[in-house]
Amino acid sequence: MRVTKRAIGQRAGAVMVGLVAATALSPLAYAQEVSGELVFLNWETGSQFQVLQDLEDAFMAKNPGVKFRNINLTVSGDQRGAIRTALIGGQKADLLTNTWPAFRKELADANMLRPLDKQWDEGKWGDNIPDTWRQLGQIDGVTYGVTYTFGDRSGIFFRPDTLKKAGVDAAPKTWDELKASFPKLNAVGVTPIAVPAKVWAQTEWFESILLRTAGADAAAKLARHEIPWTDPIVKTTLQKYAELLKAGCCGDPTVMLATDWDNAANNVLRAATSGYELIGMWVNGMAQSDFGLKEGVDYSLFQFPAMGAGHDDTSSVDSKEFVGLSSGDNPAAADAFLGWLGTAEAADIVAKHGLASPSSKVDQSLYGPVTKIAVDNVANAKVQFVLGDLLPGDLVDEYRVQLQKFLQNPSDATIDAVMAALEAKAATVY
Repeated sequence: MRVTKRAIGQRAGAVMVGLVAATALSPLAYAQEVSGELVFLNWETGSQFQVLQDLEDAFMAKNPGVKFRNINLTVSGDQRGAIRTALIGGQKADLLTNTWPAFRKELADANMLRPLDKQWDEGKWGDNIPDTWRQLGQIDGVTYGVTYTFGDRSGIFFRPDTLKKAGVDAAPKTWDELKASFPKLNAVGVTPIAVPAKVWAQTEWFESILLRTAGADAAAKLARHEIPWTDPIVKTTLQKYAELLKAGCCGDPTVMLATDWDNAANNVLRAATSGYELIGMWVNGMAQSDFGLKEGVDYSLFQFPAMGAGHDDTSSVDSKEFVGLSSGDNPAAADAFLGWLGTAEAADIVAKHGLASPSSKVDQSLYGPVTKIAVDNVANAKVQFVLGDLLPGDLVDEYRVQLQKFLQNPSDATIDAVMAALEAKAATVY
């Protein structure tokens, strides 16, 4: 494995998988004899919430004195706004799941999170979760987050039978092979790429193209605004993105702007009206639980095609973590739960849902073929955390809007205007 290490919130995170066979749980891995109500502020839905529900149920079975109470936020699109509203409005909670390093820093700066270093060291949480994952949950060396799953965000979902119908012999391995598959898919009435550009997922292709053309270090510098958005690496990325659009990848821009990520997943994996979706690994669980598909048979995953620019060993990654909120009334039980997340029991629950666990105690035989592809891709890549999740809130909003404008007219003039608008916004937020 080759990774690059950066401080999360200020820098992009490095991910080390380093998974080994299950072993006995250290007696200090999590607290004992905790009780009381644990309030969980939840924004997940569907198969993703079921993972959390199963974790809650297993923890309560081990700790019968504890009862979870879920405060469910009703929200579509980016969930950070609803979380901010709830917390600023005085909602008290013990636990929150988070997937945005920049948002973690925002909450920590507002004194809404509890540091976890003492608990990590005294509870020997590192016996189950490697130190590189601890670093992923840190801000300036202080631990706030405990990762429970991670994903390969440079993995592209597809159905083998869809490619076969179009006469595409195998999943594309190179940029040219990817573009060459477009006319074949279009000829059988299949839109080659489902780009869900309604809210945020239009950024996925930009970010993996950026990594493959500029590399992980350059992407990290852009996230920190050490490279301006008017830099040639941004222009090259948008020009390569425009190549896909001009090659007939994605259909009508108005359809893209009306499509969310779950609609795109349905179009690729169930309706088979689109060929490829570049999206997070949570779709793997959705494909099985919501669509009833067999992993590795009905659908599969291939890594972002090689572009030949010297950075084909890079991958975009994400993670989901639990953080301890400072407003909660039951920090002891919350810490017990956070420590338990690294155990074999918790890690195996995650794995059974088609997701990857950072725990060194996970039973890898539980990984299905698609999850295994993703885990291996991350293990053998130079990784960079999802760019959009590292950007300050105002900038990430502008980033998404400008890419929506780009999709509607991917001309050189639009590219220049998009870059200028992003740099102007970045100048006001760093």
